[in-house]
Amino acid sequence: MTLSLVNLSTVFISLPSSSTPTHSALPPFSPTTYSEPLSFPLTMLRVVRRSPSQYIRVEIISAKNLQVPLDRIPAGIFISINVDSQRHWKSTIGVLSSEESVVWGETVTLSSDASPVLSVEIRASYEADRMLGSGEVIGRLQVSWNEISWNEILDHGDEPFDISFPPVCGVHPSLTLKAAVVHGCDDQDGALLDSLADREITRRTDAGHAQFAKYMRRKTISRPRLNAAVKHFQFVLDQCPASHPDHAAALTNIAWARLKGYIRNHLQDIDTTISLFRDALALRPQRHPDRPLSLYNLTEALTWRHKKKSTAADIREAAQFYHELLPLCPEGTYLRIIAAGETGVDYVIVGCNDLPTDASDEGICLRRVVLDLCPVGHQLRPRALDKLSNALESRFSQSGKIDDLDECIQFRREAVSLCPEGHPGRDLYLNNLALSLGHFRFDHQGNPNDLDEAISFYEEALRLRPVGHEFRDISLDNLGLALVTRFNQRDAIDDITRAISLHREALTLCPPGHPTRDTTLNNLALALKTRYVKLDVSKDLNEAIDLYRQSLRLKGLDNRACHRHLYNLSSALCSRFTDTRKNEDVEEAINLCQKSLEALPSLHPDRYFSYMWLQEAYLSRYEVQLNPADLSLAVENFRLASRHPTQGFPERIIEAYHWTVAAEEHGHGSALEAYSTFFELLDAHLATRSSATSRREAAAAFHYARTLPVDAASCAIYCDNLRHAVELVEQGRGQQWSLASRLKTPVEDLESANATLARNYLELSKCVSNAAQSSATTTDRAADDRAATEYRRLTRQWEAAVVEIRNIQGFSRFLLPPAYEDLQAAARHGPVIILNCQ
Repeated sequence: MTLSLVNLSTVFISLPSSSTPTHSALPPFSPTTYSEPLSFPLTMLRVVRRSPSQYIRVEIISAKNLQVPLDRIPAGIFISINVDSQRHWKSTIGVLSSEESVVWGETVTLSSDASPVLSVEIRASYEADRMLGSGEVIGRLQVSWNEISWNEILDHGDEPFDISFPPVCGVHPSLTLKAAVVHGCDDQDGALLDSLADREITRRTDAGHAQFAKYMRRKTISRPRLNAAVKHFQFVLDQCPASHPDHAAALTNIAWARLKGYIRNHLQDIDTTISLFRDALALRPQRHPDRPLSLYNLTEALTWRHKKKSTAADIREAAQFYHELLPLCPEGTYLRIIAAGETGVDYVIVGCNDLPTDASDEGICLRRVVLDLCPVGHQLRPRALDKLSNALESRFSQSGKIDDLDECIQFRREAVSLCPEGHPGRDLYLNNLALSLGHFRFDHQGNPNDLDEAISFYEEALRLRPVGHEFRDISLDNLGLALVTRFNQRDAIDDITRAISLHREALTLCPPGHPTRDTTLNNLALALKTRYVKLDVSKDLNEAIDLYRQSLRLKGLDNRACHRHLYNLSSALCSRFTDTRKNEDVEEAINLCQKSLEALPSLHPDRYFSYMWLQEAYLSRYEVQLNPADLSLAVENFRLASRHPTQGFPERIIEAYHWTVAAEEHGHGSALEAYSTFFELLDAHLATRSSATSRREAAAAFHYARTLPVDAASCAIYCDNLRHAVELVEQGRGQQWSLASRLKTPVEDLESANATLARNYLELSKCVSNAAQSSATTTDRAADDRAATEYRRLTRQWEAAVVEIRNIQGFSRFLLPPAYEDLQAAARHGPVIILNCQ
């Protein structure tokens, strides 16, 4: 594809006769560029002299078969017609296409009364805006008028014709032209005079380009030419200080010579070279025509240093620059095809993909940049999707922000879709998608569809990793863990039996010395301990403890992931203490949990598990030794676990429920707080579901807690706290309302108080309701994920609107159950009777 130029100009030249042509204004030209003598095509015959008043207008349409300089990408190509040392015509600088051709569509008028010699040159410019120097010659015709027949040219009529230049590297560049007779030139010769005020700067720049081109052709024996080129470029830079309009171009010339010359032997010079490129870029701001080339030059220097030093900062910065550069390079241009190639942006993408996972905002921003560099159809897009997913998942693990996980799953689904059957990476992307669904999101939200889908993906990944595959142990382990999780939900014996079998097979593939043996030991121990809890097989518990100990020894206490091994062993020891009453087991369990907490930051989601197992250890010891301090410590850890903000709602709801049971059983004063915590968590959990059906399914997972509203009220009455009893009854009863019914709450009173807020509330309520209905009819899992994400976004806006409404005087109980004071007011007109029965 070629690009046409805009603002086409018509330029006329009246060429006077001259017996002796001069070329002092032309840069030196190296004949070694060409493999045969320069000559005009033989079709050009003798000149037929016309009257001096007649002229020929030549339209320069395009050029093709151009041999671009190998050492440097030009900003564009232009045509120069030199008549003598004082007068020449120059086209605009045309954009070079990926096919190494250029389109102009410009005209020049030549007189038959001209100099005996005419020079036509194709030149490469290294600046798209103001040129420094005359560019580099990539094709030249030097023609004697005595060899030209005007009739031969005019015989083509209105049809374009080609003239061929002497070969460059075995290829003949050519110009496509049109010619016609015109009468008069409108006396425009003055516009053709070229101002050469800075002759010395131009001469030295051109000399530098010529010497550098010769060096690049024969590097091993041309060191003096490189030194000469740098000397010329340094002279020009000295003559073009920071205030000079050509300063950026002068910086670029010397930096490029250093990049392709000196730093090959002097690595330390790369820092200076990069600094020169940075200075040039700073002088070419947004929308400057030479900014794309400055961006490319700087990325070249950064990637060169990365290749030599493996500096992560360089590859990250290069990615940012390519992210700006590629939109500035239209498809079909030469710069685009070079920048988007294997040695350009693809190298940077691979380098970024090899960086370790970084869950910081900056790290995730870089991953998004890399993904933008891999549009749909790019071979590196699946890995870029996977790397961004890993970073989002890691941030979710640290912060518990569900939006990160939803976006991660969305990208993982796309990666799988881009790798159909037979793709070598399909097993990896299936495994990672299953992990995000079954381990992360199911644990956080408890949606059984996520778990079932994850198991199906794990099964497919395992089929793609037959016996002998290097990652078969990982697939065996992950499928086993998912089956353990499903066994905990549905009590299917086949699931736990197969899970243990899978983990044992995985262990045989991880002999002593294998890097993941500690993980496989831990997973097998977890499956055995799970079977012990459900089926009371004592030998499973003892084997689990032995395996946990082996796993912890291999992991080491200095490993950042050791906390999981610590609290897993703690849970097994606590279970054995319950059976054997051996005090050393519970003491070790408590110590291990405390160590696991020390290894975790305050908001890490896994602190929940440390709190959970720590409360179990204290409660177990209290039930044996009846020390009230242990009960208080157990309650405190119930509180910390159920209120840990970055853990998912299902786990915290279960913990709050266990808290209510323990507090009631042991008569602890925190029972009412436990009930309130349970109701708050359940309400928040149900609000995350986008349809009435999904809310019912979520509530059904806690079927054992259906009597809690009644139990809570009874507890408050027993504690002689009738006020709290009424509030708990209303709170529990309020959870029978669906979110949809709340959205239909009348707002007449609100409209009279604040019409704007009322209108905003109604619009958001409608959007949430529509989103809920839309998600209820979705059957595609990926679409369901997107609908759920949109639902949560709208729900957050709706909740913010409700908070704003509650700040209005008289609306503090908007959408809340009646307060005790409200019922007291109602009782002034007659008794209010609340029936609480079990």
